[in-house]
Amino acid sequence: MKTITNKFKIALLAVGFLAVGTVSAQTDPTTGANDATKTARTAAAGESIRLIDNKGTIKYMQSNNGITTITSTVAGNRTVTTWQLGGTLTDNTYIAAGTGAEFALDGLELLDATATASTDATDRSNHDDATPGTGFTVLLRDEATGAVKKMLLSDLLQVQGVRVEYPATADSTANLDIPVADMTAAISLFKVSVYRNGAKLRAGTDYTLGAGVVTVQPQALAAPNDYNNWEIYENDIFEIHWIK
Repeated sequence: MKTITNKFKIALLAVGFLAVGTVSAQTDPTTGANDATKTARTAAAGESIRLIDNKGTIKYMQSNNGITTITSTVAGNRTVTTWQLGGTLTDNTYIAAGTGAEFALDGLELLDATATASTDATDRSNHDDATPGTGFTVLLRDEATGAVKKMLLSDLLQVQGVRVEYPATADSTANLDIPVADMTAAISLFKVSVYRNGAKLRAGTDYTLGAGVVTVQPQALAAPNDYNNWEIYENDIFEIHWIK
C-alpha cells in the first residue's frame, strides 16, 4: 500500500510540473496595467510568449523586426538578446514600407573613390563563390515584381546615339517634317542637333521637335533680319544627331 501511495504522489507531482509548464508557455501581454514586472521587462507594445529554459530561468520571446528574447529574473531587470537575421530565403519575401514606415539602412560604408565598376558580375552570384566577381554593381528595383536586382554600371549609363539622314526631294519654303523613330515629344533640345548640308541649324528657330519627328522650318524674315533667311532646295541633305 505504501508503494502505491508513493507512486500516486509522484504521478501528482508530474502532473503539477506539466501544468506549470503549460501555463508558462501561454501568451502573456507585456503591457499589463497591474503588473509592474511586465512593464519593467519590456517597453514595447504587443504580446510576448513566456518560456522557461533548462535552468529554470523565465524568459519572454517577442517578435518585433526579427525575434527578440527578453530575460527577466529580477523585478525591474531587462536583458534583451536579438536573434540575427540571415540565411537563405525559402519563399518570396516582401517588406511593405510606407509614410512614417520607411525602409532604411544606417551605417553603410562609403565606396572608395578608387573603386572600379564591375565588368565580370554574373547572375545570382554570391560573395563567397570560389571565383567571385570584382568591382561594384548598382542595385535597382523591378517595378513589375518589386524584386531587387543588380545592373552593371556600364549598362545603366549606356549612351546610345542616333543619326538620321534625310534628302529633300523638292524646292520649298514650307516646313518639312523629318521622321525620327523613337523620339519623344519631351526630349530636350540639348540632346538633338540638326544640320543642313553640314551647317548647323538653330534649335527652336530653324527646327522644332515632336513625337517621332523633327520639323525643319525655313526662314523668311523681313529686313533687317533677312540675312537669316533660307529655304529648302531639292537634294539638300538634312542630318539629325540625337542622344537617347
